Amino acid sequence: MNTNDPASVSTGPTQVPTQVTVITGGGRGIGAATARRLAQQRSGLNHHLVLSYVANADAAQSVADLVTEHGVGASIVKADVAVEADVHAIFTEADRVGRLTGLVNNAGILDAMSPFVDLTAERLERTWAVNITGVFLCAREAVKRMADGPTTGSIVNVSSRAASFGSPREFIDYAASKGAVDTMTVGLANEVAGQNIRVNAVRPGLVHTDIHTSGGDSERVDRLAANVPIGRGGQPEEIANLIAWLLSDEASYVTGALVDIGGGR
Repeated sequence: MNTNDPASVSTGPTQVPTQVTVITGGGRGIGAATARRLAQQRSGLNHHLVLSYVANADAAQSVADLVTEHGVGASIVKADVAVEADVHAIFTEADRVGRLTGLVNNAGILDAMSPFVDLTAERLERTWAVNITGVFLCAREAVKRMADGPTTGSIVNVSSRAASFGSPREFIDYAASKGAVDTMTVGLANEVAGQNIRVNAVRPGLVHTDIHTSGGDSERVDRLAANVPIGRGGQPEEIANLIAWLLSDEASYVTGALVDIGGGR
């Protein structure tokens, strides 16, 4: 651990990578699964992952350690994406280790289940700050670094099927924040397409991650699985596979897409 900078820990190959992917919320759930998938996909290549986390440094470091076992560099950065200075810290680390080519805007929050009439201004402001402002700020910093680069830059925003369903009686605020992410994805994709940058969003449905515990119902996925045509909840790795594909050159003609991955729901 770098004791001179407790917010940033680097492990892995000492050579300076030429390509860097930032994954916000990279220490758990879909973010961690995406880091593992990219490490497998880019094993042996000159690549580095920068993983941000908010509270659990040990979990983030465990993901980074696994990444480096595949021969891919990794750094962890403690950062709240709702805080502009923290966002700058994430991308300063990316600049330190190489040239940014990928961003996975994965960090997000979900508050406790609540009917609409009980939503507070404080809750709304915090949800907007992380799920909307944080996504905008990270994408802004990515565009600055990717524009007109020698290789195509790719931004993947993690939205939600909730943006279509609205999550009545549960998380209308969360659903609305993801609707904003969808709109930003389409608008930004069109704005930067001529600058050699692709922007897409994945919209997961019910997925087995601990975000449901934050909402007060750790069994929510199993409880609602009967409503999914495919008959089960998804796994983080299944979402990660789609994200990795959208980041790759195999998706070179895909931009402005909102890709649903919810088992048919």
